[in-house]
Amino acid sequence: MSSFTLRLLGIVEGLYRPRDAGEAAKLAAVAKANKLYLPFLRVSKDYLYSESVCEERRYRWFIRNALEVAESLRGLRYAFYKFRRPVEHVSVDLDILVDPRHVSEAVSRLINKGFEIVVVEPYTVTLRRRGFIVDLYTHPSFAWVVYMSGEEVLRDYAEEFEYHGSIVTGITREAEVVVTAAHAVYKEHLVLLLDCLTFWKWGGRKALDIANELGVYDSMKILLSTCRDVLRSAEAPVKIHPVSLFKAYLKKALEDPLFRATSPNIIRYIMGRPESGRIVLWRLTRKSY
Repeated sequence: MSSFTLRLLGIVEGLYRPRDAGEAAKLAAVAKANKLYLPFLRVSKDYLYSESVCEERRYRWFIRNALEVAESLRGLRYAFYKFRRPVEHVSVDLDILVDPRHVSEAVSRLINKGFEIVVVEPYTVTLRRRGFIVDLYTHPSFAWVVYMSGEEVLRDYAEEFEYHGSIVTGITREAEVVVTAAHAVYKEHLVLLLDCLTFWKWGGRKALDIANELGVYDSMKILLSTCRDVLRSAEAPVKIHPVSLFKAYLKKALEDPLFRATSPNIIRYIMGRPESGRIVLWRLTRKSY
């Protein structure tokens, strides 16, 4: 029998349906962990009808909020990122790259729309309104360490596209593949089936070239290898092997001046958070994010 992940992939691709309520319940947990709950429920709603109704409502709520944010930022230099995917899904937040010169104005405009500032960090401002979270980034980062230049992404890979009847600004599909790989490897240390779908649908030579230009080529290689393991029945989410992570970080430190310059910030990040030990333990033991 194929893995639960491959069965979920079959559902998303329209090639498989749960055989009974028991299997649907097991696959539901896998779908949630891989951020594919919405496309799963659209096939399996006969078994999970109330869940399907709630998730569709959440999706419409996310769309309304994302479009309102896009309208609020009109005229500023920004781009939604980690946003476009080859399947519709409900994200936990809205991630936005913003030109450093426009961050203050972006924050001001969102506050005028009822958002409140939750966290201000060196490369991120997090705002929230009635449960909807917006993260404004100047650079993609983790623990105050920059693993990719946000300015380069905005300069070279931002574009306008249609989103549910409106025009928003995001990054190109090929750049989304690269951002997906870098985020999975350098920040989360986990690969989701959604990440693999993004790679399989939109990856290619152009995405690899972009990864090379942005200094995250190793993350693409790790994503490729991990997604191959998924096709060989590895269950997703897949934890990236510590040796692969160490090599990727070491190469980053040797070749990326921005990563190297910001790496000492991780000490400040840990020392400034009394709960840092709990966070580290959680990151080492979690199965998804």
